[in-house]
Amino acid sequence: MATVNVRRLDDEVVSRLKRRASSNNRSLESEIRHILEGAAADEPEARRDAFRLLASRLRARTAGTRQTPSEVLIREDRSSGHRD
Repeated sequence: MATVNVRRLDDEVVSRLKRRASSNNRSLESEIRHILEGAAADEPEARRDAFRLLASRLRARTAGTRQTPSEVLIREDRSSGHRD
């Protein structure tokens, strides 16, 4: 396997990557590897899998939370006078 060094990364970027790694129960190295593998995958199936994983995480985070249907939100917005 090859080794890649990335120099001059902003400290804030590294902090965000560390937080992301921690929330995914991965090491920083493993998280960066995961991100790079996903970015390098040019297959629609890989993108679908990534979307499904993200969607399942969001569903887990909002489990038990009452959701407002989008049509209700749109109707409320339109009736309040907002138009784009």
